[in-house]
Amino acid sequence: MSVAENFLKYISFDTKSDENCDSIPSTQGQLILGEFLVGELSRVGMQNAHMDENGYVYGFLPASKGMEEKPAIGFIAHMDTSPDVSGKDVCTEVIDYKGGDIVHKNGLVTSLKDFDFLENFIGQHLIITGGDTLLGSDDKAGIAEIISAMEYLTNHTELAHPKISVAFTPDEEIGSGADLLDLDKFGADYGYTIDGGFLGELEYENFNAAGAKIVVKGVNIHPGSAKNKMKNAVLMANEFISMMPKAETPAHTEGYEGFYHVAEFSGDESSAEFSMIIRDHDMEKFLARKEFIVNLTAYLNGVYGEGSFTAFIKDSYYNMKEKVLPFPHIIENAKVAMESVGVMPKVVAIRGGTDGARLSFRGLPCPNLSTGGMNFHSVHEMVSVEAMEKMVEVIVAIATK
Repeated sequence: MSVAENFLKYISFDTKSDENCDSIPSTQGQLILGEFLVGELSRVGMQNAHMDENGYVYGFLPASKGMEEKPAIGFIAHMDTSPDVSGKDVCTEVIDYKGGDIVHKNGLVTSLKDFDFLENFIGQHLIITGGDTLLGSDDKAGIAEIISAMEYLTNHTELAHPKISVAFTPDEEIGSGADLLDLDKFGADYGYTIDGGFLGELEYENFNAAGAKIVVKGVNIHPGSAKNKMKNAVLMANEFISMMPKAETPAHTEGYEGFYHVAEFSGDESSAEFSMIIRDHDMEKFLARKEFIVNLTAYLNGVYGEGSFTAFIKDSYYNMKEKVLPFPHIIENAKVAMESVGVMPKVVAIRGGTDGARLSFRGLPCPNLSTGGMNFHSVHEMVSVEAMEKMVEVIVAIATK
């Protein structure tokens, strides 16, 4: 079965994670897909394929004869899709892209003007959405590529490889996907998450990340007698947001530039709250960003009265660079594997995070590799069939280097 056929099976499962749920996995759909993937791993010849009580799926290939003492390699992808856009009843179309704008079944246009990278995909086959949902290539493309690579290895026993461990994790999109992966059971010396974008991307730097919730308490008085008495919590919250650096948002930054991103807001005159994410690759700048929020909260409490503003800040993950660089062979192995199958490696910094970041800090150095997908978390999401096929070759090459 081709990697594209595998992928189209897996995106039929609705696995959107839920950031408001404390259980792992956060949604039932991930368990349903997990059970199906256990069968898929068994189908392609993996041993001890199973799902644990937390919804983590495992499978293993024993080392080839003579390779038992080689370091074991892990390959990891996540089962959930972003809460930002629906992943239910995904409608797809495979197009032979000839250039120009892409018109989806519902009339949505993915224009060359807005997505100029499309020029690089002329002559390739793109799997696109119907325009109403995300596609799910983040990260079901990674799952399909790993399973297809494992099937290739089990069908080509002449290719020697060390022990290979595979894991599919829940809830990566809400920041908890790596928390309960059993590293002793997984048994890898190092790993790769297959969870990146354009073909050839190799990532071992990511944001330091925190989430913040700002709670605002106002005083509501009838508007007719409110002079010098009302403290409108909505306006107070707006004042907080307006005092944040206007050019340090996702829409104004790129590369290594950090940002603040206000993601959700609710409230009335009496109370309001909003949530944001805080990101920076540099640890000192990351700490300074959090301190800025603390200081701004204190300042506005001085203006409106103590307790008017409360900031709750919680770290999410850290830059994996310091945990991966001490093992340069992991990066070099991936570069050599890509080059051996005709893929030009491109080292880029992730403007986000992956399970690999958290796993690296748990003791499993784990850079991130491309899937061939693009426009993640969006109705414009798509993936190149040819890129997925190349990633299968890359995974096989890493395993058999």
